[in-house]
Amino acid sequence: MGLPGQPTLEMVATEAGVSRSTVSRVVNDSPQVTPEAVAAVTAAIDKLGYVPNRAARILASRRTFSIALVIPENTAKFFADPYFATVIQGVAMHLSSTEYTLSLLIAPELDAEKTRRYLQAGNVDGAIILSHHSDDRSYLLLAHSIPVVFGGRPVSPEGTVASYVDVDNVEAARAITEHLLAHGRRKVATIAGPLNMSAGIDRLLGWREAVSDAGLDTSLVEHGDFTPASGAAAMRRLLDRGVPIDGVFAASAQMASGALTVLREAGLNVPGDLGLVTFDDDYFAASAVPPLTTVAQPSVEVGMRMASVLLRIIDGEQVPAITMLPTTIVERTSA
Repeated sequence: MGLPGQPTLEMVATEAGVSRSTVSRVVNDSPQVTPEAVAAVTAAIDKLGYVPNRAARILASRRTFSIALVIPENTAKFFADPYFATVIQGVAMHLSSTEYTLSLLIAPELDAEKTRRYLQAGNVDGAIILSHHSDDRSYLLLAHSIPVVFGGRPVSPEGTVASYVDVDNVEAARAITEHLLAHGRRKVATIAGPLNMSAGIDRLLGWREAVSDAGLDTSLVEHGDFTPASGAAAMRRLLDRGVPIDGVFAASAQMASGALTVLREAGLNVPGDLGLVTFDDDYFAASAVPPLTTVAQPSVEVGMRMASVLLRIIDGEQVPAITMLPTTIVERTSA
């Protein structure tokens, strides 16, 4: 029953001149209704301001109309990384035109098992996994029980195939490194991301391909975890080698911002003494001094596509396992 004064299914049926069961079929998107009946019921719903009973729809369809977006990171990293915010914006934008609601689950390693139990207990119709690490293969196994889409290619030692939305990190990293080389840099290092994430692996590979094809040294590599502090530490290690460097590709703008601080402390000028390019066109790249030449990836579109692909899987559609989106180079003054 509805609240007192709230329009009911019976009132809609009377207004539309159809049976209660016809109204129910229209509300639940049944194909077994004539276009005339759909038009009459829709007009009655609009006139009366009827709101379908969500609990009843869930029982009828055996769906929760809820989607989980899982971030397997700690809260500090989640709130510090603008990439997450823009992807979530894209997911929410797509879901806003549907009946689905979005649940955000920040699930660091200690909470991973509890999160998986929640996802498999019928609380959601599907999940989006963003920022997946290869040492947590259990999120890959979720696909055996619920629809799952990953943001970024999931790294799996078993070669498990899962649906994902990504950009070509290898080609993008190669292109931005070649951009640095085109400015005359010949001793080009990289601050690479973690090797338990596909973005870290692929961006390192793209840098290495560009440097190797140019006949240059491919040993100038230090790793970070995509945070400013790790970028600063990696830059110090590169400088401590005592090997001349005139260019750096940092695999994230956050790491590049940390590297800039260290270069400034060392009395090195960017781009005068050293060219610096990076990945992600966020405020770390745009507000740096100097502003950083970078790879821009369509993170809002990534979120929208992940939501779209997931809903199509939930509806039983056959969709391509891989969705790739384009990147662009935003040229500023740091190269």
